[in-house]
Amino acid sequence: MYSKEFTFLGFLPLNKKTRKSKLEEIENEKKSVILYEAPHKLLTTLADLRKYIGKRNIVLAKELTKIHETYIRGTIDEILQMNIIPKGEYIILIDKINEEQYNEIINKEITLEEEYDKYEKQGYSKKDIIKNIAKNRGVNKNEIYQYFLKK
Repeated sequence: MYSKEFTFLGFLPLNKKTRKSKLEEIENEKKSVILYEAPHKLLTTLADLRKYIGKRNIVLAKELTKIHETYIRGTIDEILQMNIIPKGEYIILIDKINEEQYNEIINKEITLEEEYDKYEKQGYSKKDIIKNIAKNRGVNKNEIYQYFLKK
């Protein structure tokens, strides 16, 4: 796992709606993601993450800066097969999504309008939104621009 940039999210929300929204954000995140998790919620969180991030690599860092500091690396499926018994505090490091995975998600699941709204919520300008959508979908930015002109 190598990344120059990361997104720190702390603990995932408990509310189902906001938790789902945060998991969807993680699914499309191009940076590595850092989460905190309590031991009694770890397996539930890993199961939730599996639905959204699939085969991306993660690292479970247990008891950082303490005498029993340990690291477990692999995909979520590989880690769940280890049948770990969660004890201590955990940090979950999620590898960044690669371009191929990102494009696959965008092209299959999100309409142009949804993708536009996603970037708009992140504070991108109209010009940058169109540029990003075109790049993600592998098309000319003028095609995307013309599409939104007709709307």
